[in-house]
Amino acid sequence: MPEWIIWVMIPWFLFMIWFLATGGYFMFRKFMKGMPKEDGKSELDWQEHYIEKTRHLWTEEQRRLLDELVQPVPQLFRDTAKRTIAGKIGELAVREDADRMTQDLIVRGYILATPKRDHKWLIETLERKEVDLSPYRQLLQ
Repeated sequence: MPEWIIWVMIPWFLFMIWFLATGGYFMFRKFMKGMPKEDGKSELDWQEHYIEKTRHLWTEEQRRLLDELVQPVPQLFRDTAKRTIAGKIGELAVREDADRMTQDLIVRGYILATPKRDHKWLIETLERKEVDLSPYRQLLQ
C-alpha cells in the first residue's frame, strides 16, 4: 500500500471519531431528556404537555415573533429549538394562569429556555422592535 494512502486515512479516521462522538453526545442528551423523572414524566413529556395546554393562547403575530427569535438557530435544529422554547413559554403561561399569550411571556420564556450566548440575538431583535429591555435585565444577567 502506498504511503500517501496512510496519510489520507489518518485524518479520515480522526474525522470519523469526532463525527461519531458528536452524534453520540446529542443522542445521549435526547435519551436523557426522554427518561422519566420522579413524577413519571420526562422533560419531553412535560414540554409537550405545556405546548398542548397553551396552543389556543397563541396568535399568528406571536408565532411570527417566536419564528424571528429562533432565526439564528441552524435550520436543522430550528424546529427542536422552537418546541423547547414554546414549552418553556407554555410552562410560564400555565404557572401564571395566563388567559392569552403576551410578548412578555414569550421574551421571558425565551430567556429561560436558551443559553446565554443566544441572548445577544434576542437583545438585538427587541431593540430593533423598540421593546423596553429594563424588565428583563435581571434575567439576562
